[in-house]
Amino acid sequence: MDHVLALDVGSVRIGVAISDPFGTFAQGVGFLDAKGDWLDQLDRMIKERNVSTVVVGLPVRTSGKHDREAGKVVSMVDKLKRMFPDVSFVLWDERYTTVIAQRLLLESNMSGKKKRSKVDMIAATLLLQSYLDYRNQSKT
Repeated sequence: MDHVLALDVGSVRIGVAISDPFGTFAQGVGFLDAKGDWLDQLDRMIKERNVSTVVVGLPVRTSGKHDREAGKVVSMVDKLKRMFPDVSFVLWDERYTTVIAQRLLLESNMSGKKKRSKVDMIAATLLLQSYLDYRNQSKT
């Protein structure tokens, strides 16, 4: 079965999460270096994990408006669609995912350095779970 992958795009790190084969649960798998060779890593993940859909977090203001960051993400997704024509890309509202991830890590008593390396992955997991829940609810 195909998997769904989620990306929480940041300027330093890109959080990554993947679904189980049935598209029910999201699991964080790490992050990509936004300033490194992340496109090659993404290519390997898509192939190795049989990914059919990539959900990309769209930064939306609390008012619902898109800002300059949202425009950058949309442009990046347009590029990804050309690079990976057999993969579906979905822009998904990522409001509050990072805030919730930070709050969860704060409550975990984890050290500061470990928190910074995990927040993007947890935000991607929250993003993906939100998408999967919506998609699965729409099927019933």
